[in-house]
Amino acid sequence: MTDRHKPTGITRLIRAFGYSLQGFAHSWRGEAAFRQEVLLSVVVIPAGWYLGRTGIERALLVSPMLLILVVELLNSAVEAVVDRSGTECHPLSGMAKDMGSAAVMLSFGLLGTVWFLVLSDHRHS
Repeated sequence: MTDRHKPTGITRLIRAFGYSLQGFAHSWRGEAAFRQEVLLSVVVIPAGWYLGRTGIERALLVSPMLLILVVELLNSAVEAVVDRSGTECHPLSGMAKDMGSAAVMLSFGLLGTVWFLVLSDHRHS
């Protein structure tokens, strides 16, 4: 589709929303890690909301969990593209998948670090 024929305005937003819902559905159906992380977020997000004493603390406790979901979606997208490109083993394919996995791991590290720092500050006050 050329730029002249691309939808604009509300039509573009509606289509983008539909594509996003399809992405969530594909991830939910096909990615066990995404399902597990969504279930974890059902616990972490309300707990962060409850344990945070201020709006900033709540944002700090909740945001890393949302980031994990974002990074997992991107990791799954990378894996899908790599798998689509062929079945043969290639060092770059493995490297791309490993890097995506490392990004998810770092996101979990961020979650743990933020929770530790915010909640450890609660002990001192």
